Amino acid sequence: MSSTTDRLDTPRAAGMAGIAFALLLGAAIVLMRIAIPSGNVADAPVDPDKRWAVQVALEIVPFAGIFFLWFMGALRAHTGPAEDRFVATVFLGSGFVFVATLFASAAAAGTVLAEGTPSEFGRHYAYTLLATYAMRMAAVFVLATSTIGRMLGVFPRPLALLGTVVGLVLLVVGSGVPWSELVFPAWALILSLYILRAGRGTARRPPTPTEPP
Repeated sequence: MSSTTDRLDTPRAAGMAGIAFALLLGAAIVLMRIAIPSGNVADAPVDPDKRWAVQVALEIVPFAGIFFLWFMGALRAHTGPAEDRFVATVFLGSGFVFVATLFASAAAAGTVLAEGTPSEFGRHYAYTLLATYAMRMAAVFVLATSTIGRMLGVFPRPLALLGTVVGLVLLVVGSGVPWSELVFPAWALILSLYILRAGRGTARRPPTPTEPP
């Protein structure tokens, strides 16, 4: 397989990983909200009959984080080598910190759930990692991605504007408003679908006379 074909296939395959990340993270958030439908997750008790939802959500989170790393690769492959180094550093840093805090919050929540009588400190620790750090890093990641897409012209203007709005919502609201966390996987899903569509269009574009067939 030629190097040109490899470059075309990589964004498509990693774009599918972005869709998988969005669906998995969205499912985990929905399951958590099924167990704790409203209010502050750190203070609201978990219904014993719905502990299964939290357990399933915690099992999903590691796979969501793995697919997110592939999603980051899809975005870098789509933007190409012309990305701004400063913004790209923020993009990579926020993405890695998001995955790290997502895993840490899931591990802390799993430890609290395994305890017979969860401590107040453990509950607040797990919630703070997710709401204050993971969601804020997700906001920075979305804003950096939208900035790169707007600067390089690789994203259409409505998509870049959508990312800016989503980033501001995550930055200001965080997890304080129930179900608001779903805007992040929804944005990732929309962006992944766009990358797949753009990659398909590039693959079908016939070569110009100056390009090798």
